[in-house]
Amino acid sequence: MRPGRVMMKRDAMIYGHFIEHFHRQIYGGVYDPNSPFAGGDGLRTDVLEAMKKIRVPVLRWPGGCFVSSYDWKKAVGPKRTPVFDKAWRVEEPNTFGTDEYIAMCRKIGCEPYICTNAGTGTAQEMSDWVEYCNLENEGEFAKWRIANGHAQPYGVKYWSIGNENYGWWELGAKSSDEWCRLATEAAKLMVHVDPDAELSAAALTDIDWNVKLLRHCGPWLKWISIHRYWNLAPNENVLANYEQTMAYTDDLDTDIAKVRGLLTAMGLDKQIKIAFDEWNLRGWHHPNVHTIRQGRTKDEYVTPRDKNDINSDYTMADAVFTACFLNTLNRNADIVGMANFAPIANTRGCIYTHEGGIVLRSTYHVFDLYVNYLGDEILDGWMDSPETMTAGRLGGGEAVVPVLDVVFTRRSEDGVLAVAAVNKHASEARSLTLTLEGGAQAKAYRVITVNGESTESYNDVGMEQVTLAQGEWMAADGEVCVTLAPHSVNVIQIK
Repeated sequence: MRPGRVMMKRDAMIYGHFIEHFHRQIYGGVYDPNSPFAGGDGLRTDVLEAMKKIRVPVLRWPGGCFVSSYDWKKAVGPKRTPVFDKAWRVEEPNTFGTDEYIAMCRKIGCEPYICTNAGTGTAQEMSDWVEYCNLENEGEFAKWRIANGHAQPYGVKYWSIGNENYGWWELGAKSSDEWCRLATEAAKLMVHVDPDAELSAAALTDIDWNVKLLRHCGPWLKWISIHRYWNLAPNENVLANYEQTMAYTDDLDTDIAKVRGLLTAMGLDKQIKIAFDEWNLRGWHHPNVHTIRQGRTKDEYVTPRDKNDINSDYTMADAVFTACFLNTLNRNADIVGMANFAPIANTRGCIYTHEGGIVLRSTYHVFDLYVNYLGDEILDGWMDSPETMTAGRLGGGEAVVPVLDVVFTRRSEDGVLAVAAVNKHASEARSLTLTLEGGAQAKAYRVITVNGESTESYNDVGMEQVTLAQGEWMAADGEVCVTLAPHSVNVIQIK
């Protein structure tokens, strides 16, 4: 394999995260005043420290489907109004709202990214939210923020108009004609409040939807939002095994390529970037809600959500898939400027909370590896005679996928080369020889690896089978030859 010239520089926001008012993500997750780990503001300090370690760059909130019936005004100020959350059919106490979210982002050191209610909400209500967050002291809502004890504007830069409003499951779903009209008027109002706000709008890889949206709303946008969960499990919690998960890796850049092509065809690729602002291997399990027939009892539609938090479900399959998708984002960093792993805590997230502390799932260690060891400059590179393997799909059929997934990078701060190398093979190691271009000679290298003993390794309370292991620097003589263990995620640093 040969790394060459610098192709592009990636934005750290591709390693972003997402959190929604769903099950234990907020309450009992990041926010739990009754926890011994909670600070005076109710935020769990152990969770915040874990988020800081992976340098979360941007955090999308409050949804997700939740936002499409959310009234932000009932969740600020000294008196909070509990409401019935029609999206997830539970009571929302509104004790965690905009001010608590901004405080959490400040403690983590990340950019806030607010998704607005474009379901039951109006363009006026969306722009009122921008007023509350970003105006200095003009008008009703800035004065309300000040009265609530926050004298300085929050300066929220990133805003999404809506969530998945194209989907029948979304409360307040819209037709493409309805959507382009609402999104355009909301965008106009929002930038009239804050001209520096960077707006995204909900989209999908549908030409009719996107063309109408971009023709009408495109001049107001800096981002276009797309989502993807490969292993959907809303009603039946059927999870792909390791081989079936590897089959999904033949379809990691399809959505990016389609949206890129459309932006290019419409002359918007220099203005608008892709925010892949919800993604994960596994979709959330929430039976009898996104269906015509609604569950009648809590045991039909709330209790089953606990299945999302079975730690043994999040194995090296999740880690390897996550690394492959992060490699895809890096390879497309010229058009993808933000991505948000969904969610950060509990459900299918990379951090699991319990009464005695937290569990760092396999996917957490992949983010640790990529954020803290990979480079920010994407290099050209190629592989001689790439090997493929066949993987059976969940539901039948087969996929042919590369055994190795490799991205070449360089760290601009110190010039160290950093190669992300994923070996997807379940049981066999692979050798990798790295040759530098232009006569450059490698003098030293080290390998940092995320792995477990088997494809089924996972982390749980009191048990850590998947770890990040940092190798020692070793002398190199021009080339670098390494062995990649089966089902492993690696970064090879080269001086």
